[in-house]
Amino acid sequence: MLALNVSWFHKLRWVMQVSLLKTLANKHKSSVNKMARKYKAVTQTLYGPQKCLEIVVQRENGKKPLIARFGGIPLRHQKEAVLIDKAPKVIVYARNELIKRLLADACELCGSRDDVEVHHIRKLADLKQKGRKEKPIWMQVMSYRRRKTLVVCHFCHEAIHAGRPTAQRRRRTSLESRIR
Repeated sequence: MLALNVSWFHKLRWVMQVSLLKTLANKHKSSVNKMARKYKAVTQTLYGPQKCLEIVVQRENGKKPLIARFGGIPLRHQKEAVLIDKAPKVIVYARNELIKRLLADACELCGSRDDVEVHHIRKLADLKQKGRKEKPIWMQVMSYRRRKTLVVCHFCHEAIHAGRPTAQRRRRTSLESRIR
C-alpha cells in the first residue's frame, strides 16, 4: 500500500476475478454472468463500500456462518501504512553425511587417498539382483549403510563399473564384520 502505483493491481484483480468466475461457471455448468450475479456482494471498508464476490455457508447449532470473500480491498496509496516485516528464519543445517565422507578424502573400499570419486546408483533396490551368488564388497557396504552413494578411488570406481573385484582394504576384516 506504500507504493505509488498500487492501483496497477486493479488489472491483476480483474484477471483473477474473471478466472475465479470462469472456474465456478465451469464447475456449476453455468455462465460467467450468472455466477457474477449470484455471488455479487458489497463489503464496508475504510474508504466506503467495495464490490466483491462473497459466498456464505450457513451452519447449524448456532455457529457463525463461514464466509469466503474475493475482493473488497481498496487498492489505494496509503502514506501512513505500516510495514510489519518478520525477520527471516535462519536454519543452519549440519553437514550431511556425504559431505563428511567426501571431506575424509579416502576410498571407502581400499582406503586409498588418490583421485577420490563418488559411485552412485539409481535406487537401493538395484542392489538386490536375483541370481547372484554373493554380493561384491561394494554392494555389501552400500546395502549395510542403506546409501545410494559410495566414495571410492578411481581404480575401485572403474572396477565396480567393469564388474571386477575392487582393491582390498587393509582393514577388510573389520569392514566385513560390520556388514555381516
